[in-house]
Amino acid sequence: MSNFAFVLDTTKRPLAPVHPAKARLLLKEGKAAVFKLYPFTIILKEVSNAIGPNLELKIDPGSKTTGIAIVQGNKVIFGAELTHRGQAIKASLESRRSLRRSRRNRHTRYRKAKFLNRTRFQGWLAPSLQHRVETISTWVKRLLKLAPISSISQELVRFDLQQMENPEISGTEYQQGTLLGYEVREYLLNKWERKCAYCGLENVPLQVEHIHPKANGGSNRISNLCLACSKCNQKKGTQSIEKFLAKKPEVLKRILAQAKRPLKDAAAVNSTRWALLNKLKETGLPISTGSGGLTKFNRTRLNLPKTHWIDAACVGKIDSLKLLTNKPLLIKATGHGTRQMCRTDKFGFPDRYVPRFKSVKGFKTGDIVKAIVVNGKKVGRYMGRVAVRTTGSFNIYATKLVQGISFKCCQIVQRKDGYNYGF
Repeated sequence: MSNFAFVLDTTKRPLAPVHPAKARLLLKEGKAAVFKLYPFTIILKEVSNAIGPNLELKIDPGSKTTGIAIVQGNKVIFGAELTHRGQAIKASLESRRSLRRSRRNRHTRYRKAKFLNRTRFQGWLAPSLQHRVETISTWVKRLLKLAPISSISQELVRFDLQQMENPEISGTEYQQGTLLGYEVREYLLNKWERKCAYCGLENVPLQVEHIHPKANGGSNRISNLCLACSKCNQKKGTQSIEKFLAKKPEVLKRILAQAKRPLKDAAAVNSTRWALLNKLKETGLPISTGSGGLTKFNRTRLNLPKTHWIDAACVGKIDSLKLLTNKPLLIKATGHGTRQMCRTDKFGFPDRYVPRFKSVKGFKTGDIVKAIVVNGKKVGRYMGRVAVRTTGSFNIYATKLVQGISFKCCQIVQRKDGYNYGF
């Protein structure tokens, strides 16, 4: 079942989302028209006095993918997974840095040095992290215009790292109860890639293992924990890890290094959590928060599958959930292109020209188009993101890349907005 369709009245005021079958009926009877394809939205042709229900927007921020869900009571009526481009931004900045450094080394500086204007403001985040905050904020604002959302829930922290490192901070019922087990175990599963630290065995039940045995004075700190299969755990027993892995020095070195290394994705999420929370507060709606351990506890208790959008639906305190959709909208951040006037090779030298004008025959790279080809070698129907060429022969990326589609066969479905969509 697909997501519910968003509904706007003639003044573009958001109304209650409707079942896809009802949306099709309204379109068939001529009472509504398609307003937006992604996310699918219809606009009524008659004035409506209906008052939309109170909906809750739930967000599960992630390092690479963020889950989004809209819940009406205990019914999940909309789900989406937003894939960020933080790694692409990081790679672009590193490429730019290498090009500029090589230019300086060649003593071909063409502009005044700017070493004194790089003061970072309070709350500064790296561009790849700031992108996550801004992208989520953008989609929150979009959904607020499409649905009568009255409150927002955010998973404030994926793993409560401080409380796991020092369980004596406060709240013993939380740290020593059910949720502590979920926080610690989920963290270790991510950190050790869901496999035995000693033998690398996967897809078997894993046990929490003390690297330095507790019987020999080892602590319960997260940096002293790893995952091990039952066989390795029993074989190691109370031996020191140095003795247990005396014949495997490479494995010993890897485990000791990985135990001290923080979880990169968790660090990225934790560093952006407050910036995102402050952004959400700007909407003026009531904001509630929950931890990653509580999210997993809810999902496990309700016997729901592990996906980003379902995790979002499980954020906060819930008693029950009913999934009225099983096809989330897949959103991938693609950006709006680049300002480079030419492309460079791996050595930083220009090797190809970039057209000055981005529009060709009324189309721009990133537009979602529908193409119907009736003759030639590429007969068929195609729908996807277009890459324009000055020759008028375009490339369309649907499930796969199709090259050489004439602009005469293309029809715009939705203008570029910096995102690619799928189901």
